[in-house]
This record gives sequence, C-alpha cells and structure tokens, in this order.
Amino acid sequence: MDRTPSFVSRRNLLKHTAVAAGAVSLGGVAAAQGAPAAGANLASTTGSDRIRIGLIGCGGRGTGAVRDCVKSSPGVEVTALADVYKPRVDGAFKALQGLKEAFQVKEDACFSGLDCHKKLLESKVDMVLLCTPPGFRPMHFRAALEAGKHVFMEKPVAVDPTGARDVIDAAKIATEKKLGVGAGTCRRRQQNIVETVNHIRDGMIGEIVGGNLYYLTGPVWVRPEVKDVTEFEWQCYNWYAWDWLSGDHIVEQHVHEIDLLHWVMKSPPEKILAMGGRATRPNTKEQGNIFDHFSVEFEWPNQVRVHSVCRQSPKCAHRVNAVITGTKGQADCYTGVIRDLKGETIFASKATGLGPAYVQEHADLITSIRAGKPINEAEQVALSSLMAVGGRMSAYTGQELSWKWLMNGSKLSIFPKDPKPGPGIFPPVAVPGTTKLV
Repeated sequence: MDRTPSFVSRRNLLKHTAVAAGAVSLGGVAAAQGAPAAGANLASTTGSDRIRIGLIGCGGRGTGAVRDCVKSSPGVEVTALADVYKPRVDGAFKALQGLKEAFQVKEDACFSGLDCHKKLLESKVDMVLLCTPPGFRPMHFRAALEAGKHVFMEKPVAVDPTGARDVIDAAKIATEKKLGVGAGTCRRRQQNIVETVNHIRDGMIGEIVGGNLYYLTGPVWVRPEVKDVTEFEWQCYNWYAWDWLSGDHIVEQHVHEIDLLHWVMKSPPEKILAMGGRATRPNTKEQGNIFDHFSVEFEWPNQVRVHSVCRQSPKCAHRVNAVITGTKGQADCYTGVIRDLKGETIFASKATGLGPAYVQEHADLITSIRAGKPINEAEQVALSSLMAVGGRMSAYTGQELSWKWLMNGSKLSIFPKDPKPGPGIFPPVAVPGTTKLV
C-alpha cells in the first residue's frame, strides 16, 4: 500500500498541526512525559520553528517517514541522508526532491557505508529518523542520544534481549538530556484503535480473559546478491531474510499487534510459549534463515492467555487484526467495534484508515519537543519488541520462556558488536528442540 503523502504547503501544515494537537487529547495517544523546562534542547530552533532532520536508513519506509515528518508539522526541513548502501542514498536524494523547499540536503550531507550514522550525527541536524534494518537500532539510538539529537525510530527497536535492554538503558540519556523519542508504533495513533483500546481499558468489556492476534499475509520481498559489495553489505541490503538484521517477521512486522496487546494489558506477559517453522519459504541463500509462520501464546496472571499467529505464505488467507475478549464482551480493535456477550454492538468507531497515524506519530513528537515536554517512548517500544523477540526465541527453541528470565537472564546477542564490510553472517534455520536457548 502506498502511504506516501504529497508535499503540503506551510499554510496547510499549520492547519494540520492544529488538528494534530487536538488529536493528542485522545486518551490512548502517549502523553508528554517528564515536563522539563520549556525551551530545553532544540536550541538551534530558539526564535524559529525550524527543525532540521536527518534520515538514517534510506529505504522505502525511511523516505516515507521523512515525508510523514515534513507533512506533520510546519518548519521541518530534511538536511542530511545516510545509508549503508550508496544507491539507496542516491535514490532517496532523487525521490525526496518533491518536498521542494523542505528538502535542503546538499551533496556533502549524503553519507554511505557502515559508519554513515556517525557522519550524519556530526552534521547540523536537530532530530534523526532511525529507519535502518532493526538490528542496527540499539547502536544508532544510543549514538544519536549521546550526540544530543532528538529521535524518531521505526519499530522494532531490537532483535534480541541484549539489544532491547540496551535501548531501555539508553533511554535514560534522553531523559537526562531532555530529548524527545518517538516510535513508529502507528497503531497507538490510529484513531479507531485508540478509541477502542480506551474503552477496553475503561472496562467496557469487563475483565480481560483472552484474545487473538493475527498477521497473516503473503511472502515478503527478497533481493539477489549485488556486485561490488561484500557479503555483509549485501545482507544489509537483503536484510529482511536474516534474524540478526530483521528479528524475523514476528518481530519486524507482527510487532504492531504485539505492541497493541502490550498497550491493552498494561504490562508484558509472565510467560511465552510458541511454535513455528518454515513450510513455504524456499531454502536458498537469498531467503535467509527466517521462519514463515509462528503461533505464540502470551500468558498473564490468572491464566489470561492471548493467542498470536503470523504467517508469510503465498496463496493463503489474509487477516490482520487484534480481538480482545472480556467478561462482558469482545472488542475487534481494527474495525473499532465492541459487542456485548449477546453479540449486540455497544460501540462502533466512526474513524477509519491507518494513513493519518503515520503522520500523527511525528506530530506528537514535534509538538512535545516544541512545548519543552518531550515524550520518551523508548522503553515502551523496547518492551513490545522484546515480547516479539520472546515469541521468536520460544518458537526457534521449542521452549517456554518466563518474562523475568527474558528481561534479566537471557544473554542472547545476535547482532555483531562491530559491523563492518567483509564476510557475511549466515546462521542456519533454527530447529525446535535442537536450537539452544541462550
């Protein structure tokens, strides 16, 4: 689905921001945290509403995020681009010309290579958009905060427990420096979902007893090997196929529904038990080591269990949804309909469509920064990412996990500490019952 908005004039942006500010009053949208002194950070914009943004990760979602950010608020300019793969930078430079006066990138502010983020962070940007393959997220997030930049980062934010804990730890830097951190958990800004979740949390369906999550879709893209780059660099280009870069599709894609579940339940689960495998994904180098289906049970106290399924297979039924069941009724979060135990509709949202949520997540972040009360969503999205990682780990190994162990005991770290051009990393496809739990 094409989510790319067209360029919007400054006058229309001002109107949109007023609407966005009103939308923040929805109870499910993250409120500004901390309330630091007005004017903290974004010093370069004092006396001006200009915010200079830099993009790290110039793929489709990255360029889409830039457009969404520009559309969200007046005074936003993109001034720097970075990606491991130079053709991606060149492509983004060309594609973003349509932003007109909001596109202020000069050729000397285009960076490539595995150290591209360091070069961009040395440039004059106020905020960075982290849209690289998820394995890079913890490293780039910490570096951005240490450089004093506000951050918007796409989901997920880690591919293993070590990375999730690092994001949570780095989030303290944002609090100390009064830096804003927004996350690409767009379901939390989708109005019909926000309204439905608010009603669930207010008790409309009674006590939650269970639920079902779905992300059943077709195969994802693959990219053949590229000449004149090392295996490692090619894998970064074909990143979805490898668990150490994408986290597998339960982490990269299904994290949206898992984050919604985390939001509804107000806490991570106590236990995770999963299964999965590779039934339709071809066993080729380009297809990497990820599974094509998962089935996960998340369990909370009092034996509250939610079943979560995801699949990427051709010619199969498509379903993306989250249904939560309570003692008084059931909520279909994606249609925004809540029914009582007799099947009678007791709430139906009139809002539809996901598109505005991609813009709203940037509007909320920028509004909070300009108000001197920057939001910090890092820990929230790190915990949701870790829930998805736990589902993958349980499926890969065939073992049940406790959340306590996942948070404090697991030593799993699958992303290299010092990524650099050279030989590739080719883990085998996991075998449940044989692959070790680390």
